[in-house]
Amino acid sequence: MPTTHSLAELVADWSPGSVAMTDRIDPWPIAAFAALLDQPQPEDGVLPPLWHWLFFLEAPPESALGEDGHPAAGHFLPPIPDRRRMVAGGRLEFLAPLRVGADVVRHSRLTQVTPKTGRTGDMLFVTVRHRIECDGEPAVVEEQDIVYRSQPAGAAPARAAELPPLAEAEPPAGGGWRLRLDPDPRMLFRFSALTYNTHRIHYDQEYATAVEGYPGLVVHGPLLALLLMELPRRHADGREVAGFHYRLERPSFAGRAVLADGVPDDDGARLSAGTPGGTSSVTGRVRWASGDSQAEDSHRDHR
Repeated sequence: MPTTHSLAELVADWSPGSVAMTDRIDPWPIAAFAALLDQPQPEDGVLPPLWHWLFFLEAPPESALGEDGHPAAGHFLPPIPDRRRMVAGGRLEFLAPLRVGADVVRHSRLTQVTPKTGRTGDMLFVTVRHRIECDGEPAVVEEQDIVYRSQPAGAAPARAAELPPLAEAEPPAGGGWRLRLDPDPRMLFRFSALTYNTHRIHYDQEYATAVEGYPGLVVHGPLLALLLMELPRRHADGREVAGFHYRLERPSFAGRAVLADGVPDDDGARLSAGTPGGTSSVTGRVRWASGDSQAEDSHRDHR
């Protein structure tokens, strides 16, 4: 019989080096994402916080894609068999604006690899740290947490999911913010195309249900996080965001409305989004820049 190795054993000697990638903040992706949201595009020449996810895209050849549509191998993809990938969350510091037309550089390195065991079996938590520079100065520092597990192709998922029941949404909190997104297959296709995301859970209904065990097409985790950041962008009267952290709790699915809510306070705002009446799919918090010495200290630390 073949020897079975734990995920911890498989990545014991895995230590990819740091890499750098260059790009230009081109106006077309900005206009395209604004159109996806049915919003006018920003007119101040500054990229809204988190919209840098529309850039630094990788384009592997078709032959390099795995059975799930995701690249079969990559610099920061752990060497585990039958890999399944899920964005878990992240933390960001916004140190300086990214301006349309600017040439930018992203430096990336692996910072943490943590094997864990959960109800679905062995999992691997991988954290990659990105530092984006604009005109030689640090503009964004981001840590992204990705969860990986091993599931052979065609194997039954450990636990099949069910769509949550539809329910009436509670009214927003007094003084709170609210936005609604109605993700359908067209929107998921457009976001996949805009971010060059070829994972089949976002456009292949049969694969998403029969192989990965989801009850429908999955709304992209980054799209949910971007929806959270639309709350302060549209409602915070121009207050500058210095920091943002978010955690993806559970999937949202095409055909089900997503409500995003925010509760502002003096330091920032608490944010969440999910199916009305259900448990949040994503939670997060923004921190305002005004009077925030921590953001200034972080800027000095990363020079």
